[in-house]
Amino acid sequence: MAEGSPKTAYEIAMERLKSRDAAAGIEHKALTDQQKAAIGEIRNFYQAKLAELEVLHQGKLNAMIDPAERAAREAEYRRDRERLTSERDAKIEKARA
Repeated sequence: MAEGSPKTAYEIAMERLKSRDAAAGIEHKALTDQQKAAIGEIRNFYQAKLAELEVLHQGKLNAMIDPAERAAREAEYRRDRERLTSERDAKIEKARA
């Protein structure tokens, strides 16, 4: 951007966020290529696991008639999704460190 030209709202917001982070003592360091690759592999693995879980869940639901059993399977599915998501997030944080 040329010197003295007006800033966009995005640029102003980013400057404010950077100044808040600096005041709070938060440092942002860039990820290495190795970290980016590890995070990408983690995301791909868990995306596949979640897709597999979804397909299996839909197959089970299609075979069920009992509403109580369907509700139990829905709750189990939500727990499994939450578990996989939290595992993924924990592994990503570990890869960032």
